[in-house]
Amino acid sequence: MPSRFPAWMKRKLPASANIAATKEILEKLGLNTVCQSAICPNMGECFANKTATFMILGNVCTRNCRFCAVEGGHPAVVNPQEAENVAEAAKQLGLRHVVVTSVTRDDLPDGGAGHFAATITAIRKKLPKAVIEVLTPDFKGDETAIKTVTEAKPHIFNHNIETVPRLYPSVRPRADYRRSLNLLDRVKHYGPGIFTKSGLMVGLGESNEEVLQTLQDLRSVGCDIVTIGQYLQPSRRHLEVHEYVSPETFAEYKAIGESLGFKYVASAPFVRSSFNAREFSELYMMQSS
Repeated sequence: MPSRFPAWMKRKLPASANIAATKEILEKLGLNTVCQSAICPNMGECFANKTATFMILGNVCTRNCRFCAVEGGHPAVVNPQEAENVAEAAKQLGLRHVVVTSVTRDDLPDGGAGHFAATITAIRKKLPKAVIEVLTPDFKGDETAIKTVTEAKPHIFNHNIETVPRLYPSVRPRADYRRSLNLLDRVKHYGPGIFTKSGLMVGLGESNEEVLQTLQDLRSVGCDIVTIGQYLQPSRRHLEVHEYVSPETFAEYKAIGESLGFKYVASAPFVRSSFNAREFSELYMMQSS
């Protein structure tokens, strides 16, 4: 693990009354966010801007990836009111771009796909003009589950590849690289008008060549948007940081991604899959509508 925290990884925490207001809305409606559960470094900034990434299907994951701070174990019963509560929170926050993710629920027959679809529908009823983005688990590759979410017609369907294939056994031991690529491919098959998106972390020991190959693999299945950010160790029981990747390297990855034909590339140390997610819709979707 690197002995020093580099200067480019240091930032001031924002001070805003909106942070408390955002938390209050989420707490009143009994909602979880990946911002809180995954200990996201951008939480203060997002909450200060009255934005959040909703995490449905509870806050306990049936998998235990070694990079993720979300608690693993046996999840509780799904809250049937959650879809409506997410839509209400999005309305109260005044969101124009709503991002919904979830824990992995391998215990559910459809992996939670029906609940994603219900949440999309509820948001669309409350905020018909909002851009809806989902960030889903892999549903164990189940075609019916993928089709269920796709047919609910989110504007953006995100599934993170997370890392290069060589590192899957140590980083995502219960996931499968090809299965994740196939999910993105299936979304394009069932919903050609939906933008697909994926993201990966760097600093886990991958090589530049492996990152390039992963970007090429994502483009080969028609992925439109990619995010690249620095892995940060949530606690001592998680994987250590192998390297703090320089801002210059992130700029190189951005240039490579753009040269490969991605419609939008976000690549910087603090980039996360849903951080400033509405930039894409403002820069691309609104202009092309």
